[in-house]
Amino acid sequence: MAIPPSWIIQTGRSIWTQIWQLMMSQLAPRNDRGEYQRPQSEFRHRVDGRYSPAPNRYRLYVGWSCPWAHRTLVVRALKGLEDSIDITMLRGDANAGGWALPALEHGCNTLAQLYRFANPGYTGRSTVPMLWDTQTNSIVNNESAEIIEILNAEFNEYATHPELDLAPIALQDSIEQWNDIIYQSVNNGVYRCGFAQTQAAYDQAHSELFATLDRIDELLATQDYLCGELLTLTDIRLFTTLIRFDLVYNNLFKCNRRRIQDYPRLQIYLQKIYNLPGVAETCNFQTILQDYYGNLFPLNPGGIIPQLPDMIYLHRWLE
Repeated sequence: MAIPPSWIIQTGRSIWTQIWQLMMSQLAPRNDRGEYQRPQSEFRHRVDGRYSPAPNRYRLYVGWSCPWAHRTLVVRALKGLEDSIDITMLRGDANAGGWALPALEHGCNTLAQLYRFANPGYTGRSTVPMLWDTQTNSIVNNESAEIIEILNAEFNEYATHPELDLAPIALQDSIEQWNDIIYQSVNNGVYRCGFAQTQAAYDQAHSELFATLDRIDELLATQDYLCGELLTLTDIRLFTTLIRFDLVYNNLFKCNRRRIQDYPRLQIYLQKIYNLPGVAETCNFQTILQDYYGNLFPLNPGGIIPQLPDMIYLHRWLE
């Protein structure tokens, strides 16, 4: 069969481009260079003063597929806070335009409605993770970098592993330096690739991403973790991006220069963290695939969900 006439191709491309740009403007805000600009989190309270530490007072709203929410699940597991901080696992729902609650809460079916329940008139982003205070029915924090700091430091009295400190004072400078590096080029870098709306924006993000991955792979030849021989929150922040890399970012987000499987030391590093007690249980690979490929319609309009790739290296214990 012949391909469609050129006028049909040109018309279809023009219409699709306009629709794509409209959808991307809502999904991924951009600057005038076409670079993805991640909005800032708006709820930044700490667990002090009004919000005092207590068992079973706070609840985490998370989604399996979200790497930012995944951070909180990993720290919760490593610290042994499963019996003290409950979770509500949300479902990505493209038709609802966001996260759906598993059951009706405070008259709400979606996370966006719950945000407005706590803050009437709220019009901002309704994101996970979100730390909720069940005592006051209010949002404590929805910035993942701060929530994992709270989980690491503020609930030791109720933790099974209070001795584990993922942010030791002696490593603070190194932690902050690496946090800045990996946020820009890796954690947000994969989104800067996938959500880029110009070739130049994509090329820049792609270059920065793999320059950082190359650097980390070389670093891991001489030490176990980013800040030395101790696991820190910085490693958790990197882990939740790397665990999704070969699954979705490599293909769907066009981060395709290499896979994590192609990095000899990054592969071992990822495996080492994955095999820490409780961490594997926080990784739901099938839902990650389903949510990224099924819900990010502008990036995958056909909605085809790929098969799980071979990631058998994650399931082997280090020898």
